[in-house]
Amino acid sequence: MAFWNQRTVARRVSCTGVGLHSGAPVTLTLAPAPADAGITFVRRDLDLELPARHDLVVDTRLSTSLGQGAARVATVEHVLAALHGMGIDNCRVEVDGPEVPILDGSAAPFVCMLVEAGARIQREAKRYLVLTRPVEVRDGDKLARLEPADGFSVRFTADFGHPLITDQGFGIEVSDRTFEREVARARTFCFRRDIEAMQARGLARGGSLENAIVVDDFSILNPEGLRFPDEFARHKVLDAIGDLALLGRPLLGALTAVKSGHALNQALVRQVLSDPDCHRVVQVSADSEGARARLPLGVGAAVGAGSPQPA
Repeated sequence: MAFWNQRTVARRVSCTGVGLHSGAPVTLTLAPAPADAGITFVRRDLDLELPARHDLVVDTRLSTSLGQGAARVATVEHVLAALHGMGIDNCRVEVDGPEVPILDGSAAPFVCMLVEAGARIQREAKRYLVLTRPVEVRDGDKLARLEPADGFSVRFTADFGHPLITDQGFGIEVSDRTFEREVARARTFCFRRDIEAMQARGLARGGSLENAIVVDDFSILNPEGLRFPDEFARHKVLDAIGDLALLGRPLLGALTAVKSGHALNQALVRQVLSDPDCHRVVQVSADSEGARARLPLGVGAAVGAGSPQPA
């Protein structure tokens, strides 16, 4: 039953852009990977592989970065969100520089790459991380909480104490269709007043109105405006999906987040994986009769239906 099997990309696809924070040009390629390989970032210029694992997270300042020794792959969350949101289990993400290209600041270009590449069904069954009891982390008034659920959902409340971003909420039951339609196009954003300070810290050197929403005290500076009225909250949902991909498996759980960011998202990931009593791993049977019986009711909503090609 292909619906329950692992998926990889059917062929290699590439794009070129600049890193949001480094400003350096970089080419990224999505390449097929064998079953059970998971997502791996490959620094082609260093001949180094970095699995997308929580224990390799080395920086969460304004993005999520993986590292090993002196080697880094920065700003991994958008491409991870696209892979996770579109139901890809195994993929090699090859880059020839220290950062994933920001492209237009959203996950939409990566979704377009995945559609162009197509998906190949693999023989091995999917393995889900199923939450069995609530897990919560807090930092002052910031909250990230996962609860047991039949599918994968995210609800985020963004509040920056700004006239345009106060108590802005968005929630979604995540599938490949809902991710592509409701989340993927939401862009990253920053405040104009913070740009100089970020650049002084070596960040946002590749940022522009072409790849981020820039907000001043009262307005949006991008000439085209917003893609969604609640684009800020939608992008925070996108980031959270990418950060939760570092759990290493598709998730069955409901995330509620308030004012959370990459650091708190990763604290939640670590909390879940450090407590074996709060989750279990369920492997779906590949036989059509037993598949649904081995998963909680409603899990189909968490698996992209798509139209992948059999191996």
